[in-house]
Amino acid sequence: MDSRLEKVENNVATLEISVSAERLEEGIMKSYLKNVKKFNIAGFRKGKAPRRIIERHYGEAVFYEDAINIICPDAYDEAVKEHNLEPVDRPDIDIVEIESGKGLVFKAVVTVKPEVTLGQYKGIEAEKKEYNVTDEEVDKEIDIMREKNARLVEVSDRAVKNGDITIIDFKGFADDIQFEGGTSENYSLEIGSGQFIPGFEEQLVGAELGKEVDVNVQFPKEYNNEELAGKPALFKVTVKEIKEKQLVELDDEFAKDVSEFATLDELKEEIKKVLVNDSERAATRNLENDLVKQVVAASEVEVPEKLVERQIDHRVRDLSMRLNQQGFTLEAYLEMEKISGDELRERFREGAQEDVRTGLILEAVGKAEELTVSEEEYEQRLQEVFGATVEDFSKLKSRLEYDGTAWRFKDQIIGEKILQLLVDSAEVTTEYKDSLGSENVDKADDGE
Repeated sequence: MDSRLEKVENNVATLEISVSAERLEEGIMKSYLKNVKKFNIAGFRKGKAPRRIIERHYGEAVFYEDAINIICPDAYDEAVKEHNLEPVDRPDIDIVEIESGKGLVFKAVVTVKPEVTLGQYKGIEAEKKEYNVTDEEVDKEIDIMREKNARLVEVSDRAVKNGDITIIDFKGFADDIQFEGGTSENYSLEIGSGQFIPGFEEQLVGAELGKEVDVNVQFPKEYNNEELAGKPALFKVTVKEIKEKQLVELDDEFAKDVSEFATLDELKEEIKKVLVNDSERAATRNLENDLVKQVVAASEVEVPEKLVERQIDHRVRDLSMRLNQQGFTLEAYLEMEKISGDELRERFREGAQEDVRTGLILEAVGKAEELTVSEEEYEQRLQEVFGATVEDFSKLKSRLEYDGTAWRFKDQIIGEKILQLLVDSAEVTTEYKDSLGSENVDKADDGE
C-alpha cells in the first residue's frame, strides 16, 4: 500500500491511498465468499456458483462494493499512522480507480486535530485564596444539624410566625376567575422557605388558625404559565395547622444522637476538619482554573467545527439525562423555554468552543511534557473506580479495551498530571481570609 498526503488545510487532511492488485484481489475474494449464497445461477446449486461465472453474469464490479468496505478501513488506518495524523471524525471516502488486476486508488478527506501554538504554561503568576475556617462557620453547621433533628410541635395559642410549618388550604384567582392549578388542600408549607411566589409566605405571618386570609401577589414575568406570567393574583388561604420547630439541646447527648462522636467538642472538631478540607479543595480548584485560563489565553489553536458539534452533542445529552432524572423530557424543556433544538444548540455553542479549545491546549501541554500513564497508575485508577482485585485486572482491562472506554481513565490521569504540573511550576501568591474579612498575604516560593 502506498499513500500520499496531498494537503492539510483548515484542519482537513486529504490522503490519496493506493492499494495493490494483490490486496484488492484478497478483498474481492472475501466479498465473493461473503455474498455467494445470494446468487442463483442456472446450472449451479444456489450459493455454489464459481466467482468467474457470477462476474460473467453480473459484471466484474459485482463484488467491488463489499471489497471496498473490507479494504479501505485498514488501508486508511495505515495511512493515518504513516503520516502521524490524528483524525477527529470519520473520513469521507471517494473511489478514484478500481479494477481487478490493477488495484484500488481512493481519496480520504478527514478533519484532524489542529496544531497548537503553546504560550507560557510554566512559571505563571497566580493568586490562591484560602479561607480560614472560623468557629462561626462550625456553629452554622451545628445549627443546620439541629434544624434537621428538630421536633415539630403543634401549637394552637398563637398566630403564624416565620419558620413555622403550616398546613393550609388555598384557592387562587386571576382576573376574579379561579385558575387551574391554583387550588390545594392540606398543603404543607414552611413559612420563609421560599417555596411559593414572592410575597405569599410573608403575608401568612400573623394569620390565625381557621381564619381565611387574602394573599395578594404578582406572578413573575418569567413564570412558566404564560397565561399567568406577570399577572396579579389573589389567594384565599385558610391555615388549618401550625407546627413549630423545637430544637434539641446542644450538648454531648446531641452529639451522640447525630454522629459517632461522644462529645460536642469532638463533633465540632470533626466538622472543622471537613470544612478545612472542603475549603482547601475549593481553593485548589480555583487556582487550577485560573492557571488553565491563563494558559489558554496565551496559546493559539484553530478549533475544528466537527469537535465543537460533538461537544454540543455531549451537552445536549447531558441536559437530557439531568432532565430525565428530574422527571422531565428534553422536548418539554424546549417547549417551556419556547426554543427549538437548533436554538438550544446555539446556546451551547460558545461554551462548547471554549471546552474544545481548552482541551486541545491542555493536551498539547501534556504532549510537550511527554506525560504518560504507567500500568501501575492505570490499575490503581481502575481499582479506585471498580474496586477490582489484582485477579480481576486482566478481564477488566480486556473489557475496557473491547468497548473502547479504557482511554477515558488514562486521559483522566493525564489531565490530573497536567493540572499538577501547572500548579507545581506556578508563581503562587497565597491570600488568607476569614469570615471577618481579615487577610494575610504570603509569597510562596516555587508554587509551595
